Amino acid sequence: MFDKMKGLFQMQKKMQEVKRVLEDTNFDIQSSDGLVKITMNGVQEVQGITLKDNLNEQQKAHLEGSLKDTFNRAIKCSQEVAAQKMKDVTGFNIPGLT
Repeated sequence: MFDKMKGLFQMQKKMQEVKRVLEDTNFDIQSSDGLVKITMNGVQEVQGITLKDNLNEQQKAHLEGSLKDTFNRAIKCSQEVAAQKMKDVTGFNIPGLT
């Protein structure tokens, strides 16, 4: 019984370490049209948004769709990174993280 508790404690400690690593892991996702770039960390916090300069009216109208697309792709990437880190710690996939 003590070994199982010790194992759970060690796993909890590793998961806290993974969370710290994810907080420090940044990645950039750019929209397919190049208008928007979002920088996000591994815990799904947007660190920055960069918009292409000198947008005309047509590009501005398209910008909303680009932001949505880019943000959703950034979240998916973040979830994939988190799932891989958790798999590395636990040795198995955790449902809902992929």
